[in-house]
Amino acid sequence: MVVGLLLMAFVTNAQGGFPVAGSVTNENNMPIGKAIVSLLNTGFETLTDKEGRFLLTDVPRGNYQLSVSAEGAAAIIRTLEVTAAVNDLTIRLESRALSLANLVVTSQKREESGRMLPLSISVLDAQRIRELRLWNSRDLTAVVPNLYSANPGDGRNVTSIRGITSTSYDPAVTTYIDGVAQFNLDTYIPQLFDVERIEVLRGPQGSLYGRNAMGGVINIISKQPGNRTDGFAELSAGNKGIQRYTAGVRTSLIRDHLFAGVAGLYEKSDGFYRNLYDGKKFDRQHTLAGNYWLKYLSGRKWKAELNVKHLAAANHGAFPLAGSWESAMEDPYTVNQNATTRLVDRTFNSSLSFVYTFPNFSLTSQTAYQSNYRYYRSPIDGDFSPIDGITIINNYGRDFNRVRAFTQELRLTSNRLTSLRWTAGLYLFTQRSPNKQATHFGEDAVLVGSPDINYAIIATNATRNRGAALFGQADKKLGRKWMVTGGLRIDRQFTSSRILGQYLPDGAPEPVFDTQADTSASRNYTALSPKLSLSYFPSASTNLYVSYARGFRTGGLTQLSSDPSLPPLFAYNPEYSDNVELGIKNNFWDNRVQANITIFQSIVRDVQVPTLVLPEALTITRNAGRLQSRGIEAEIEALIARGFSVTYNLGVTHARYTRLDLSQSGNSVDLKGNRQVFTPDMTSLLALQYLGAIDKHLGLTFSIRGEWVYLGTTYFDFANQLKQSPYSLGNLRAGIALKQMELSFWIRNIGDKQYAAYAYEFGAVRLGDPRTYGVSARFRF
Repeated sequence: MVVGLLLMAFVTNAQGGFPVAGSVTNENNMPIGKAIVSLLNTGFETLTDKEGRFLLTDVPRGNYQLSVSAEGAAAIIRTLEVTAAVNDLTIRLESRALSLANLVVTSQKREESGRMLPLSISVLDAQRIRELRLWNSRDLTAVVPNLYSANPGDGRNVTSIRGITSTSYDPAVTTYIDGVAQFNLDTYIPQLFDVERIEVLRGPQGSLYGRNAMGGVINIISKQPGNRTDGFAELSAGNKGIQRYTAGVRTSLIRDHLFAGVAGLYEKSDGFYRNLYDGKKFDRQHTLAGNYWLKYLSGRKWKAELNVKHLAAANHGAFPLAGSWESAMEDPYTVNQNATTRLVDRTFNSSLSFVYTFPNFSLTSQTAYQSNYRYYRSPIDGDFSPIDGITIINNYGRDFNRVRAFTQELRLTSNRLTSLRWTAGLYLFTQRSPNKQATHFGEDAVLVGSPDINYAIIATNATRNRGAALFGQADKKLGRKWMVTGGLRIDRQFTSSRILGQYLPDGAPEPVFDTQADTSASRNYTALSPKLSLSYFPSASTNLYVSYARGFRTGGLTQLSSDPSLPPLFAYNPEYSDNVELGIKNNFWDNRVQANITIFQSIVRDVQVPTLVLPEALTITRNAGRLQSRGIEAEIEALIARGFSVTYNLGVTHARYTRLDLSQSGNSVDLKGNRQVFTPDMTSLLALQYLGAIDKHLGLTFSIRGEWVYLGTTYFDFANQLKQSPYSLGNLRAGIALKQMELSFWIRNIGDKQYAAYAYEFGAVRLGDPRTYGVSARFRF
């Protein structure tokens, strides 16, 4: 807040410049109203009037990137040189049925075209998100090459890219929502609604994004309010009790200065599982979420943005897991658990940003706060069976099991289109994670290996992380056809943890003795994340590049054992990855075909391997291996004929451990050569889509889209005993649209394929979603 107020004090009078005026038309030379015209990385933005005309005033001399977009049209980005008044600029936008869009991305912390960046990036805009029926970020599986994401049962997503995967609360693929890093699996909102675009960067992104971005980054960007008043409402209903309602509106409160936006989501389902123990539906879910914007512009020099997000979810049957692989496949979508409860999940995210634009660069400050409070209303089954063996208790009030994180980023970014473009900044964070959880052993505890019955072991753990980072990255053009990119980030983190273990017999008012004395420990980490790439542009539509990047996943402290004779806390080191890739990007046939191909190799050192210790339900993390991952990716999209498009995305990953030493039953086991977990050896998506007109005069159109998804062999345990064989899924979507209204029918997993989407090391399995189908109605204004 203080930084933002200081930025406001920098406000000065706008420097004189030149007018930039023109018009925007469609392929039939008809004017397009309400098109967005902007100069990227500046405060210059406007809307066209009913005649398609626009005017930008006082534009300083220089080179810019001009972005023009409109509903239903393919967005374009072109270079604009301003040395004098520009009065007759004509921009022609083609229909999405005739041309592929050139989308603006912010993956490099500045606005630019994503088409020719020297990195592997997949970009999905709002229209494509609707076509794919993406409701949750885990739906990106196979849509993005070599990306696999699954829900372990409690609503959180475990995501893998190129074999670099999340096996603990510190993810290997970081999610950013509206520029704010989501720290772990708890504090981000995976539901997708009112989204402007999604950018998925594959490979380490350490120089700009830092910790936990060693596999890649998922950038989710919400729609922001502006001068144009618009909104939407969408209603969906399907089998399995699926209901989903979203709505939003964005408007100008004071034209050209103050803007506001609000969007909401409510979704529910009856779930897919049935509990044999009581004969009831098991995983009924309700979710309510909101997204709120307030934006203020003071001329073109500075702007302020306040964004607030929240989520409230209730899961009546978290962890719908079969106790073994055999039971999951023989009797699908059933569980047999005696302890049922409700998982309550409350997430709050907020950010306050200030941007001040100088003549040649911009200064950005973003302050963010995140919190997540998750608990079980009553004890939850820990043995996934009908016996009174193990239950987990964590409802100890808001002082525990509530994660909070505070971040601050200051960033300088060049805003002119020159031969040298750069970004530099400072990043600070602090995170607190107080956790209190009891593992209760019931009347049948001896059946799960406990020496006693009717007691609980209460583990209290308070962890705090603090850190700072300096980062910078620059692009330098070398003549007309070459460009070099270099970046470096220095991260420093301090981690501290305090634990206490207590024994509480049933009926006792207080614990009777300590199983683990009150103990604390701390550890510091420093990481360097360099990046270097070289690009060659043989033509304006082709980019051939080679790059090297390093990423890291933060280290930490783990409880080594519940045995009081052993050290209570054990430090594990950060995990590092080195990635080399060679890629080519092409855009040809008059902007009707895009083809991107990448080959890569990653080496991951000090792999962090978590091991679940039963019956204590204790997860121990160690540095136990070295991983080598290599593969190829292809993204091809073509407009074969007017309205008819073909998309094919392919990812092949060969990820094996060149060293993996684990402890099993007290013995060291060498698992060298085993495959990485949560990593299909192939992901493939083939989509055919047709958009046609029924009545051009009325504006009545229809569309149909079919998708074939293929996922290769996937392992879920380090011993490679739990394996899902290759399988295919079919999806279909068909709809009709009349101007601002659309009605569509969709079906997912047409063949009702039964497959394992997630499995735990100890054998519990969660199946992927069965066949679902429904109808959606959408209205825009």
